[in-house]
Amino acid sequence: MKFTDIFIRRPVAATVISLMILLAGFQSLRSLLLNVREYPRTETTVISIATTYTGASAELVRSHITTFLEKAISDVDGIDYVESSSAQNKSTITVHLRLNFDVYKALTHIQAKIAQIRNHLPSEAEAPVIEIKTGDTQIALLYLSFSSRDLDSNQITDFLNRVIQPKLTALTGIQKAEILGEQTFAMRVWLKPDHMAALHIAPSDVTKALTANHYAAAIGSTKGTMTTAHVVANTDLRNVEEFRQLVVAQRNGAMIRLKDIADVELGAEDYNEIARFDGETAIFIGIWGSPTVSPLDITQAVRKALPELQALLLPGMKCEIEYDSTDYIRDAFHEVTKTLLEALVVVVIVMFLFLGSVRSVLIPVIAIPISLIGTAFLVALAGFSMNLLTLLAVVLAVGLVVDDAIVVVENIERHIRTGLPPLEAALRGARELIGPIIAMTITLAAVYAPIGIQGGLTGALFREFAFTLAAAVIVSGIVALTLAPMMSVWLLRFSDHKMRFCSFLDHWFAALKEKYARTLTWSLGYRSAFYVLWGFAVISAVFFYKFSTKELAPREDEGFIDVPIQTGANSTLDQTDLFARQLNAIYHAIPEVKHTLQIISSTSGFVGVTLKPFNQRKRSIDQTLADISEENSKIAGIDLFAMTPAPLPGADQFPIEFVIGAPAELQEMLPFAENLVQKARKSGLFSFIDTNLKYDQPEYRVHFDRDKVATLGIDLQRSGRDLNAMLAGGSVSRFSNQGHSYKVIPQIKRIHRLNPDQLADIYMGSQDGKLVKLSTFAHISRSVQPRELTHFQQLHSVTIQGSPTSGVSMESALSFLERDARKILPAGYVIDYAGESRQLRKEGDRLLGTMVLSLIFIFLVLAAQFESFRDPLIVLFGSAPLAITGALLMPFMGFSTLNIYTQISIITLIGLITKNGILIVEFANKLQESGLDKFQAVIEAASIRLRPILMTTLSTVVGSLPLILFRGPGAGARNSIGAVIVSGMVIGTFFTLFCVPAIYTLIAKTRRKASLQQLLPSSTAGDAPPPYQEPAPVI
Repeated sequence: MKFTDIFIRRPVAATVISLMILLAGFQSLRSLLLNVREYPRTETTVISIATTYTGASAELVRSHITTFLEKAISDVDGIDYVESSSAQNKSTITVHLRLNFDVYKALTHIQAKIAQIRNHLPSEAEAPVIEIKTGDTQIALLYLSFSSRDLDSNQITDFLNRVIQPKLTALTGIQKAEILGEQTFAMRVWLKPDHMAALHIAPSDVTKALTANHYAAAIGSTKGTMTTAHVVANTDLRNVEEFRQLVVAQRNGAMIRLKDIADVELGAEDYNEIARFDGETAIFIGIWGSPTVSPLDITQAVRKALPELQALLLPGMKCEIEYDSTDYIRDAFHEVTKTLLEALVVVVIVMFLFLGSVRSVLIPVIAIPISLIGTAFLVALAGFSMNLLTLLAVVLAVGLVVDDAIVVVENIERHIRTGLPPLEAALRGARELIGPIIAMTITLAAVYAPIGIQGGLTGALFREFAFTLAAAVIVSGIVALTLAPMMSVWLLRFSDHKMRFCSFLDHWFAALKEKYARTLTWSLGYRSAFYVLWGFAVISAVFFYKFSTKELAPREDEGFIDVPIQTGANSTLDQTDLFARQLNAIYHAIPEVKHTLQIISSTSGFVGVTLKPFNQRKRSIDQTLADISEENSKIAGIDLFAMTPAPLPGADQFPIEFVIGAPAELQEMLPFAENLVQKARKSGLFSFIDTNLKYDQPEYRVHFDRDKVATLGIDLQRSGRDLNAMLAGGSVSRFSNQGHSYKVIPQIKRIHRLNPDQLADIYMGSQDGKLVKLSTFAHISRSVQPRELTHFQQLHSVTIQGSPTSGVSMESALSFLERDARKILPAGYVIDYAGESRQLRKEGDRLLGTMVLSLIFIFLVLAAQFESFRDPLIVLFGSAPLAITGALLMPFMGFSTLNIYTQISIITLIGLITKNGILIVEFANKLQESGLDKFQAVIEAASIRLRPILMTTLSTVVGSLPLILFRGPGAGARNSIGAVIVSGMVIGTFFTLFCVPAIYTLIAKTRRKASLQQLLPSSTAGDAPPPYQEPAPVI
């Protein structure tokens, strides 16, 4: 008794198995829907180390802070690459960890390394601040804006720090609620140089008074025999008035108070940044989620808490959601679900058109939901999530899970048409297909096995996609061998009086089969032509691959456009603000724009443009992006570049980040980088390209005459501190207010530091207590320096940032830069990559090896199934190269790009197309064993299997058509997958029907000796062959 006989003779057992699959699937589906996200869980972690050194130049920051820290952390495990920038006042080191590396392990090591060298850093520098950003993307999940017509930015920031931020961070799943554009309260002591000179007060006298006479003392307590009492003292200052009354010095018995030499007010830590929402002053909070929690759950929790937060707002304040990244995920899920339903409908229609009977169609129609819902059990069992890629796999699976059931039903119907009763037909038909279905199931599952062990981003993203498809195929194979034969006994009937449509289909397929058999017989007389065609297909595949447009992944319409701003080095905050106001008005005049978010400083900033929902826009994001770019080009005096978010987790926003590193100084490296940028601009390959190195920052150097310094008794350390107190705006202490502490910052007013010449009139303190004008013992010179000094992997670096122009792939753009860099850069210079460019170089060709490994896996599975090393070669050589050529035709012709989605689709296609070859080869072998020679066997096998092959192919094709026709969120990925599957299956199937038989006659094992002359008539090969009768059923 064969395996399938059990379920045919025991229909209740077959039904119970299917019901168990359904129940397990439904329960698993409920749990999967609780963990919905855009991509499979990936932890793309960036650790930033920010160190403030107020008043220090970029060179001082680099040599005394950045270099020390970089060397200290260089040997920490898990680091992919490190980049840093040293600018005036601040060092920023960005550590990019390897994908999914344990962030807390790396963080512990980094903290330990920094602690070891903390004492080597300047004492005036603040302690390094370490921040972590972990998740699928480097932008926040959600941005909230807080604005008011009555409150200033200081008041809004303070309220957010005290009330809103703690409420948000307490919500489940929120890793961080970051305040953007904040202006934190500080006690600002605006020094008056003229008053200080008149009263003989040096800046260092002020800082000394602020530290010595403003001190938060922790005194302790008294302990008696029976009682204990805490002791406090008013050693610190608490409000503006107390600071004003602070005694700085005494001159001739008179007390000089702080109010005599300075204006004291409760202001902001700095006035270097402005934030706006739709043109109004605002402060933003970015919500970052934990990678272990569904982004949809996090944003839903925030939205649910929003009414409570709004009830806490101060009078006149308002809160709005500026951008919610999960809107795109929700829309994309909705559209994929709709695509899934469309695929189901068209597949059912195709089955009816081929089978022509409601009874026949009912069997695969029932098999589809059982297979798809049962897949959910295996997906949940593997610990996967419900995401866009697994859901996309389910859409593709619609055309796959029906294949096995169709083959079973068609084969049983074929036996019924010969006159066998349904039970005997089901027993024989199912027995014949045990081997092929197991082979097809294992083959299609095995094709994804290499993806399961694939490393890097590709493996992390597509492991769940591949295993979901494999799970669907396995479940469908079980259903096809257990439920489909049993249902066939009960539903399929032989009738001499068929419906007219059924009779028409039978006659049409009979005629098609006869014509195909004649054509195939004729073509086998010219087998050499097929071998040439096969070779041409292989060469064409290489040609198509080489000249197709390549990119890492297509950019998607997420409803958000980012516009970085960069102005001249001499620009002020007021000037940049004028540009920002102009941009706000221009962008809001574009119909698709909903909101704008702006955060600007004196020389840089960015505008975030949120678009209306997809169904409320008449134009795509690409058209809107073109509009914004055109408007940007009309604004002189400012550099603007509009772009959409990176398409995959972990990528930065600029598609092109080409890094040049060298031990040489940046000034020596700049000409080479600028030369390369100029060539790139002339090439026409880039819509925007520039370097991150701007050598235009004016710097004024104070040169001390050391002889005069010695003569006048000047202490240069004190002079440096005096200048720092006057100009830097650094904190000298902190004060408490309502449970929070704030900085105390002395600085001369802006009116006294409008230009460097005013510095000459500043008075410095000397060792004998007298004041000496700076111009007496120093002079000032002007120079130009970089805005920031950058490192990449500890080398001095210049990064070329840009974006390819429309129609140009990232691969072409990067190849151009690499080729010209080799010509331009001198020896000792190296090139590297960051962001999306790094992903492309690491991941771009990785799937080629995976594809080869998939072919090897299929070969080994088929060899075991056929117990032959010849038959797998027939299946693979007769189908895979031709299907791959057909698939690559679409990106070659420009209907899609060659990206990781299309490459994964090609691997899927290999598994799909080999199913056709398995059906032909397996049946041909059995026909040989029944007495036919090799030629007759393969012709009969191909002719008999023609109908199921066409049915399964068309089911897969029409099931994938909605992916091609889709327009909306996530269309780029879906179009890429659909185009490859459809073109590869159509072209591959057509040639497989001729190439597999041709190769079979060449290398298949001969189980009965036969010659071509025995098969072909003695006349010309083009004459029609005699008709063939169907062979007796093979058991």
